[in-house]
Amino acid sequence: MASTVAAIPSLHKAWVYKEYGAAKDVLKLEELPVPPLAPDQVLVKVHAAALNPVDFKRRLGKFKATDSDLPTVPGYDVAGVVAKVGSEVSSLKQGDEVYGDISEFALDKPKQWGSIAQYTAVEEKLLAIKPRNLSFIQAASLPLAIQTAQEGFDKAKLRAGQSVLVLGGAGGVGSLAIQLAKFVYGASLVAATTSTPKLGLVKSLGADIVIDYKEKNFEDMPERYDVVFDAVGMFWEPKGTNVVKEGGTAVVLTGPVNPPGFRFVVTSNGSNLVRLKDFLESGTVKPVIDPKGPFDFGSVVDAFCYLEGGRACGKVVISVLQ
Repeated sequence: MASTVAAIPSLHKAWVYKEYGAAKDVLKLEELPVPPLAPDQVLVKVHAAALNPVDFKRRLGKFKATDSDLPTVPGYDVAGVVAKVGSEVSSLKQGDEVYGDISEFALDKPKQWGSIAQYTAVEEKLLAIKPRNLSFIQAASLPLAIQTAQEGFDKAKLRAGQSVLVLGGAGGVGSLAIQLAKFVYGASLVAATTSTPKLGLVKSLGADIVIDYKEKNFEDMPERYDVVFDAVGMFWEPKGTNVVKEGGTAVVLTGPVNPPGFRFVVTSNGSNLVRLKDFLESGTVKPVIDPKGPFDFGSVVDAFCYLEGGRACGKVVISVLQ
C-alpha cells in the first residue's frame, strides 16, 4: 500500500535526552535536523511508535557501555510512510507503508536517532510492508516484541505438538508469545501466568491454562512444559526449573538464568516480519495495545512513566503523526 508523501522539511520534532535519568527530568521535545540518509536506508515519516522496557532501561543508563552516543532520540518500534529512499535501496519506494524495529541489535550501538520523532532513518532490511489490515498504531506495537517471541521460540526449537508456559502473558512480549506458540508454532498446550484483572484477556489470546499468579504458584501445579518463555524474570531455581520437562528448555528475557534456561537479545530483521505476514493479515495473530493508549506525541513522558509503573497490558503506543 502506498501513501502520498509531503515535502521533507529540514527540521523535525523529536523527543530527546542529553543525559541519562528519569523521564520527567531528561526527556525534552525539541526541533532537530531531519536524520541524514545512508545509501541502504529509507527515511520514514513516522505515524506511530511504541515503547519497550529496553527504552526506559537504556534512558536510565543501564546499557552505557554499549549504547550509542548522547544525545539520544529513543524508540525502536516504528510504523510510517517511506518519504525518501537511499541510492542502494531496491525493494522499497516512496509512499510505501512500512513498519519495523529500527535497531538491528537492541543493545549494541542501537540507533542514536530513534523512532519517537516525526522522521527516522532506518536500513531497508529492517523494515517490512505494513499488513494491510492493521492501522499504523497497531503495526507500531509489534516489531520488537513479536520478533523477540519469534526468535525465542526459534532458538528453543519449539515444534508443533509441544507444550509451552508463558510467564507474564499479558505483557507486550508475553501477549504475542501466547499467540505465536499456539497459532504459528502449533503448540498443543499453552499456559500463561497473569494477574486477576487480565485473566480474560490472556484466555482470549489462546491460552489453554491461565494461572492467576496472585492466587496460585505456577511451580506447584502438576503440568510440566517443553518450553518455558519467561518474559518477566520468574525463572530461577528451583521455582522455574521444576516446571520444565526433561529435555525441555526455557527462554529467559530478564532476571536470573539457570539451566536449562538461556537468555538472548533479539536481532531485528524485516524478513522476520514477512514470515508473520499471513498470520497478521488473517487476524490469526492480533496486536495487543494497552487501553490507556495511544498516547499523543506531546505525552511521551507520561507514556514512559506509565510503562515504568509495570502495569501495562500489551504495548504502550504513541501516535506521532501531527
